[in-house]
Amino acid sequence: MDFFPNLLHLALLSIAFSLIFLIYKQKSTRAKFPPGKKGWPIIGETLEFVMVGRKGTPEKFINDRMTKYSHDVFQTSLLGENLAVFCGASGNKFLFSNENKYVTSWWPRSMAKAMLFPEALENSSKEESTILRSFLPEFFKPEALQHYIPIMDSMAKEHLELDWSPYNKVKVFPLSKKYTLALACRLFMSIKDPNHVTRFADPFALVTAGLMSVPINFPGTAFNSAIKGGKVIRHELLSIIKQRKKELSENKGSDAHDLLTRMLLASDDNGRVMNEKEIANKILGLLIASHDTAGTAITFVVNYLAEFPQVYHDVLTEQMEIAKSKGPKDLLNWDDIQKMKYSWNVACETMRLSPPAQGAFREAIVDFTYAGFKIPKGWKTYWTAHSTHKNAKYFPDPEKFDPSRFDGNGPTPYTFVPFGGGPRMCPGKEYARLEILVFMHNVVTKFKWEKANPNEKITYNPSPIPVNGLPVNLEIRKF
Repeated sequence: MDFFPNLLHLALLSIAFSLIFLIYKQKSTRAKFPPGKKGWPIIGETLEFVMVGRKGTPEKFINDRMTKYSHDVFQTSLLGENLAVFCGASGNKFLFSNENKYVTSWWPRSMAKAMLFPEALENSSKEESTILRSFLPEFFKPEALQHYIPIMDSMAKEHLELDWSPYNKVKVFPLSKKYTLALACRLFMSIKDPNHVTRFADPFALVTAGLMSVPINFPGTAFNSAIKGGKVIRHELLSIIKQRKKELSENKGSDAHDLLTRMLLASDDNGRVMNEKEIANKILGLLIASHDTAGTAITFVVNYLAEFPQVYHDVLTEQMEIAKSKGPKDLLNWDDIQKMKYSWNVACETMRLSPPAQGAFREAIVDFTYAGFKIPKGWKTYWTAHSTHKNAKYFPDPEKFDPSRFDGNGPTPYTFVPFGGGPRMCPGKEYARLEILVFMHNVVTKFKWEKANPNEKITYNPSPIPVNGLPVNLEIRKF
């Protein structure tokens, strides 16, 4: 008689244990993924991401989630994409060191839509990227770039003479962008006509302002304007590319050894060359990377030199030693650049506090585990300078402007990442170094200045932007 009640109890106990096991297993499975939240459908947490940037504190979005969820990696959703954000020096090292093993380069569809021809959104770029990587390092390596230093120097002198010297007050931000765009157009495509360069300026501003905006394509939105701006630039580039191809076919462009000509002539091992739209896409990306980020870095170098007179004095001392060694018509050369060690420390500290680029994206190409969390194949990842650049763990008294941080071996590896790292480190790092240092030499040896608005607000969209363009009062130096 007791058999059936005992059997019932046993069955209930078995069911209870099974339920407990299933619940535990489900929780355990969920716990393997990075913690975090994805926010609203489509827009995710993009609005909050954008708003903290507009307030001038982009690092707050990252720091708040590192504190709440994990200092290693957390989940969020930005620009219409679910992301695992890797944090700290360890996170940077992992992503930079495992390119093509665990992750590969990737960009959100919204950003690609603003920058690329539509067909490129569906087609793999592996082949043309292989061609690009075959010669791009050659173009940007120091041995090649040193030949462009005199051009950079002469263009910086001309820019300052025409756009700064006639005025008592100038706005640094738009003028820096004007200079770096003209330089990129000259060195990448041999465009010297200022009017031709100007045709790029307005659409470029639309693209950069909308790249990290909420991806809603309605008239009047920043994203919609970015798409329109990108279309204008791509078709202008296409016209330039067709003309250069024609010149090359008629042997009229054989002396032009710029980036555009190299792209048109480059091929892979099978003889495949990039088509015109692929080249336009790549040049657009390089123009944005080279002129927008360098222009921002130059702007904030001028900003910090105004804020810290002793730093300005020390940079001037270094640059005057170089200037005194030159003849009246001598231009800067590679050896001069190597003497600008303190000036480069100042530029690096500028990029630490006001990084021109926030970070970059990757895509997981296999399942892997990081810091105890599972990252499945196909997940998108993101690294950001804001998890390390102002982190007291890596930079004591992080808000202090201190160029000496870069003396000797400099910061701990993977903590200072304005150019990324690993195989995907920005190929234009050395180009940017030369561009910034040449401008610094010319501006400090020609002018003294002070900020017209010492309390000017800084916003991020996605790069740091002085809301009034950084107006400064100029005084020409007297020797």
